[in-house]
Amino acid sequence: MRVILDTDVFIPGVFFGGLPARILGAWRDARIQPVLSAEILEEYQRVGQILGGQYPGVDLEPFLTLLAVHAEIVEAPALPQPVSADPDDDKFLACAVAAGVAVIVSGDKDLVDQSGWRGVRVLRPAGPGP
Repeated sequence: MRVILDTDVFIPGVFFGGLPARILGAWRDARIQPVLSAEILEEYQRVGQILGGQYPGVDLEPFLTLLAVHAEIVEAPALPQPVSADPDDDKFLACAVAAGVAVIVSGDKDLVDQSGWRGVRVLRPAGPGP
C-alpha cells in the first residue's frame, strides 16, 4: 500500500519508537510503500536536525538514505489554493494528488480535518479514530 507519512509520524518513529516506529516497521516489512516529495523530504531533514541536536544518540541519516533509495519520490506542484488551516500541511495533500495516493498517515488535527478532500483519506497512526 502506497502511503504518505506526515513528519509527525516519520520523525517520532525514528527518534522515539512507539506506534510511529511500528508504522516504519511496516515499511521495513514491505507492507507499505512511502511516497514523498522533495518538500516533504526537506521537512523531515529540517525537523530531524532540530531533534538530532537534542538527542545526539539518534542518527536520522540512515533513514533518510533509505528513503532516497526505496521510497517513491514524486514531483508535487503546490496546490492552486490553500486547503488546510495550516498551509504547511498542504504539501502532503499536494503529494497525494500528484502521486495518486489515497492515504496520508498523520496525527496533525489540521491535516486530519481534510480527510476526504479529493478522495484522500488522512488516518491517524492509531487508526481512523472518532
